[in-house]
Amino acid sequence: MPWLILSVAGIFEVVWALAMKASDGFTRMGFAALSLAAMAVSVGLLAWALRSLPVGTGYAVWTGIGAAGTAVMGILIFGEPANLPRLFFLALILAGILGLKLSTPAG
Repeated sequence: MPWLILSVAGIFEVVWALAMKASDGFTRMGFAALSLAAMAVSVGLLAWALRSLPVGTGYAVWTGIGAAGTAVMGILIFGEPANLPRLFFLALILAGILGLKLSTPAG
């Protein structure tokens, strides 16, 4: 269960980052509010997951999901570059997340 909670926390990490971009520097209040709410949910879920998972692993996976997810969504939504080197390094982030998951005892 802590891994599921951590995964959902990572998804909310992506939501807040995308909403922050869409808020145009917090000038669009709906997106600004969504960003702040998603931040709170993300950190709250991270804290919950860390009750059972090692902090180093949990935090690394949380930020990895957020970073890779936001980069992928940036490609899909905002038309950011999807060149081969960028996709390769995103794959390395995902490999690191998977490696941490597989090398950490269940929480």
